[in-house]
Order: sequence, then C-alpha cells, then structure tokens
Amino acid sequence: MPYFVIYSQDIENSLEKRMSARPAHIDRLKALNEEGRLLVAGPCPLSEVPDDTQAGFSGSVVIAAFTSLKEAKQWADADPYIEAGVYQQVEVKPYKPVLGSALENS
Repeated sequence: MPYFVIYSQDIENSLEKRMSARPAHIDRLKALNEEGRLLVAGPCPLSEVPDDTQAGFSGSVVIAAFTSLKEAKQWADADPYIEAGVYQQVEVKPYKPVLGSALENS
C-alpha cells in the first residue's frame, strides 16, 4: 500500500479551535496506527520549545498508507480539524519513504 503525506496549514490563532477538536482528530490517527498504516503524525509548533503548546501551531503533517490518492484525500477531507475550521489549506501528495528510524520499526 503506498504512502501519502498530508500537510495541513492552520489558520492564524487556531489554538482554541484545534484544542476543541483534538480528541476526535487523535482518535482517527490512533485508528490508522492500530491498522499499521501510520508512519508518523504530528503538529508543527510555532515555538521551538517542545512543550510550549500555548504558542500555537502552524499546521500538521501526517504520513500514512492509503490504497490511492483519492482515498488519502477523502480521509484528509474528513478530519475533524476541517469541520472545526482549524485548517486553511490541505495538501495531499504521494510519498516514498526511503530512510529513517520510523522505517526501522515498521
């Protein structure tokens, strides 16, 4: 099954909306992980300090396996962050993992 990268860019001052939709967003990622399809996922913080969530986020990255680009886009379009108005733009592209510690564990 091929991998796809989903890069989502937040609106400005998205933190409140992001936090309200986070549990549902995380549940979807956990489901992908339990299916063995998630390579990596996480937010892009505005701060360099790892635990400084109050500074907010500029977006998110998900790299996961889907049967097709169409399926990856459908999955991305159903993200709770979309409904909550967190993201201003979402890009989905094919991705080819070559090297990295995440690959060693899969």
